[in-house]
Amino acid sequence: MSVANQPLAGVRVLEFGTLIAGPFCARVLAEFGADVIKVESPEGGDPLRKWRKLHEGTSLWWYLQSRNKRSLTLNLKDPEALAVARELAARSDIVIENFRPGVMEKLGLGWETLSALNPGLVMVRLSGYGQTGPKRDQPGFGAIGESMGGLRFITGFPDRPPVKTGISIGDSIAALWAALGAMMALRHREVNGGAGQVVDVALYEAVFAMMESLVPEFDMFGFIRERTGNVMPGITPSNTHTTRDDRHVIIGGNGDAIFKRLMAAVGRPDLADDPDLASNAGRDARAKEIYGVIDAWVARHDLARVLEILRAAEVPATHTYSVADMLDDPQFAARGMIEQMRLADGNEVRMPGIVPRLTDTPGATRWPGPSLGEHTDEILSGLGRSPADIVRLRARGAI
Repeated sequence: MSVANQPLAGVRVLEFGTLIAGPFCARVLAEFGADVIKVESPEGGDPLRKWRKLHEGTSLWWYLQSRNKRSLTLNLKDPEALAVARELAARSDIVIENFRPGVMEKLGLGWETLSALNPGLVMVRLSGYGQTGPKRDQPGFGAIGESMGGLRFITGFPDRPPVKTGISIGDSIAALWAALGAMMALRHREVNGGAGQVVDVALYEAVFAMMESLVPEFDMFGFIRERTGNVMPGITPSNTHTTRDDRHVIIGGNGDAIFKRLMAAVGRPDLADDPDLASNAGRDARAKEIYGVIDAWVARHDLARVLEILRAAEVPATHTYSVADMLDDPQFAARGMIEQMRLADGNEVRMPGIVPRLTDTPGATRWPGPSLGEHTDEILSGLGRSPADIVRLRARGAI
């Protein structure tokens, strides 16, 4: 679709920073039509270009994380490159950065400087601990945010050390909060007549905000939520079970009516009709018994039969999907969640589709992550720089 029909068409974003949190925030905006200029060092660019699996020397993650962005190389140690950065910030709606607090100020690109140039600017700042507080100057990656924010403490089994999820979830959660904050700040500026402002996202706070009732439960009852493996105490039944063919199936039977259907499906109508199990509180008090019944039933059947029976009973259930399962699943295909992306060398590779789904103005992939500095000349020309001036800037190492 034409970018003009996308919801963020006309929004200009200048992205500083590297790796995950800041770039993921900018990626979301780019997927919905924002013109995102990603500023990179001429010497190698964003390190994500070399992370994980590489194709012809470039990370496949890079192509996804930077789709729809334009790459501009600026040597931020050069005063002329900094002048370009300030000029772009003066023309942008949003600046995104994920450096340690104070770095942008040292570069002459801090909030006071940029907001003076552009009073309507929204500056999104992602960091480990936020822009204030005694820990603001400490380095903090997503893993630190997950730990301090409470996620690691409650993840895993009680008899083993805490575990991490298989992705950089702390960075990604922070990026989504940052994108939401940017949209709220733009809404304030454009509808309520407000000026620009800073969106300050700390990684630990982004994770902490997802911790459900953790704080009030402790404050009221002194209760500290611990690691509980695959079950959620207080919500029964909801667990992972192993089938006869050694597959893992997730069954969520914690709704009152759903529990009755589940028990009937596994051949235990007596439990379906037990008045003590009619509510979640009663079921939770007998969680061990209920999970024993479900475990035994699942273990007698292969995965396909388990899912067939539970679907017929309208009980939420699925096996744990590998990426191979996702690419073979008709639901993913029907909703366009697997896209085909053509790389610059002509090779095609499948990538995740775009979330969320907007019915009238959906997001779209227009191009994969660009080569380093691919749009430098184009962007500088748009600022009025002549070809000779661009050659001169490149010769002095500014770009």
